[in-house]
Amino acid sequence: MTIPRSEYPRPQFVREDWLCLNGEWQFEIDQGDSGLERGLLQRELKERILVPFCPEAERSGIGNHDFLEAVWYRRELTIPAAWDGRRVLLHFQAVDYDATVWVDGVEVGRHRGGFSPFSCDLHGAAAPGDTVTLVVRARDTHRGAQPRGKQATAFGPQGAIYVRTTGIWQSVWLEPVPEIALRRPRLTPDLANSLIRLEQPISGNRPCMRLRATLRDAEGVVSEAECAADLDLAPRVDLPIPAQRRRLWAPGDPQLYDVDIQLLDADGKAVDEARSYAGLRSVAIDGVAININGETVFQRLVLDQGYYPDGIMTAPDDDALRADIELSLAAGFNGARLHQKVFEERFLYHADRLGYLVWGEFGDWGCRQMGPLDGEHQRPGPDYVAQWLEVLERDYSHPCIVGWCPLNETWQSLTDRITMLDDVTQGMYLATKAMDSTRPVLDASGYSHRVRGADVYDSHDYSQDPDDLARRHAGLAEGRPYENSFEGRGIPQRYRGNARWSIAYAGQPYFVSEFGGIWWNPAAAEDEDSWGYGERPRDIEEFYDRFERLCAVLLDDVNMFGYCYTQLTDILQEQNGIYTYDRRVKFDMVRIRAAQQRPAAIERG
Repeated sequence: MTIPRSEYPRPQFVREDWLCLNGEWQFEIDQGDSGLERGLLQRELKERILVPFCPEAERSGIGNHDFLEAVWYRRELTIPAAWDGRRVLLHFQAVDYDATVWVDGVEVGRHRGGFSPFSCDLHGAAAPGDTVTLVVRARDTHRGAQPRGKQATAFGPQGAIYVRTTGIWQSVWLEPVPEIALRRPRLTPDLANSLIRLEQPISGNRPCMRLRATLRDAEGVVSEAECAADLDLAPRVDLPIPAQRRRLWAPGDPQLYDVDIQLLDADGKAVDEARSYAGLRSVAIDGVAININGETVFQRLVLDQGYYPDGIMTAPDDDALRADIELSLAAGFNGARLHQKVFEERFLYHADRLGYLVWGEFGDWGCRQMGPLDGEHQRPGPDYVAQWLEVLERDYSHPCIVGWCPLNETWQSLTDRITMLDDVTQGMYLATKAMDSTRPVLDASGYSHRVRGADVYDSHDYSQDPDDLARRHAGLAEGRPYENSFEGRGIPQRYRGNARWSIAYAGQPYFVSEFGGIWWNPAAAEDEDSWGYGERPRDIEEFYDRFERLCAVLLDDVNMFGYCYTQLTDILQEQNGIYTYDRRVKFDMVRIRAAQQRPAAIERG
């Protein structure tokens, strides 16, 4: 049987030895979450599932869209005997939402968070050469506070809410590492000093150990650096790039350097080694512009939600991840907001290689705290901050990422009472800045801006009338940008309080981070659930005219650093994509591309 998604899952930190555990596993739905008491840990499971596809996905072989409170997985595995003398790590790229892992009945790990990876050290539970039974329980719920992105809390998808994802939905794999080992490196480009800075965490220290790093390009070695690795749990080295070998990572011209990392013992022997890569580029704020490598680049972004008809949040294969970027580029976009899910890391790998700009985001749509009748399912808590930090740690070194957006469409009016939402917004913003001082951060995309002095300010505006869109944003030049409000959101009057949602604009770079969403599916049946924003154009020519004029309003505003069009593909009932859900072309891409490609006002200066 062909192993699905068998490509290396962590392409920016590669070791030679590893074992993919994707494929057929035993599986059972535990609807009452009573499986532990009923002995599911000890017995064979009733069904079979194809990992890493979630049980809601047709590709998994299950295709169950009901509420799944808990699911169980089981398989036997043999750890290669050739790994003798090393510790074995069991990696899960993503499990939604609350995972517990056992090996031969012994608990080896647990994790909460559906979007971030985690690892289990099997030392003491399994060793190279052993054949063991691996069991995973994943608890998920449509009730209670939980970051879930666009996953439905009602039975079925509706509006801008889609199918749930439960359990394992990204790759599972094994990796042997030495007792003292390299951890995930942090690679920071420093364009001003023409170097790549490597911060290399290690699992421990031994006397006389050293860290060695080598930077390479297509011509060979660019530079090498070495330092003591026995004084610090995260030694650092700088890898300088001479002028004649300096190649910048830029949109459309993504030059990358390979990085070889070695941990050496007292005799100079490699105890551990790994491969990575880096791009030399900078991101800076210049008034209302965001510059890349010192040049103003208008960010023509598309909203990409990364859903697939038969895989839901999991791409059917690695080629599909790359193909989505190529489809976006063909339509004239130069990047994307990766919206309401944390994408597979291999998507970022392809974006790095294709020169595609990315804003990273957490899956937390619609967080709010407005009153006691509002319900608990959308109230954020400290777990949001903890899980977001795991995402930042995973993705920090990818050059394609040029901005972070911890929250999206938070709902709460400005009042005298500070709530958990204020605290979490501030906490996620500060955590992002503490983890990464090199990229701009948007505290919340649309609606409730809460952080004074945040790097970026924005709004969501789905006006379908280009003249109306222009009127809404005319005040930006005088420091009075369009702000989202409760108007039209169906919020009960008793919770509206102060009509404003956001603190005052302070002159930051500003963009409309969601607009357009033009409904287009003329073939929709009378009874089909099909929608987009506003009234559907009467014909294809009206669509082209509306698309071009909406884009022009924002391109021609010298105070806008970019925009984000909704969206790359249709998703189920939301049929406002540039492409269909199954990635077929809906429009003349020459015309779609031409509407975006002329220089923006901010680029012309």
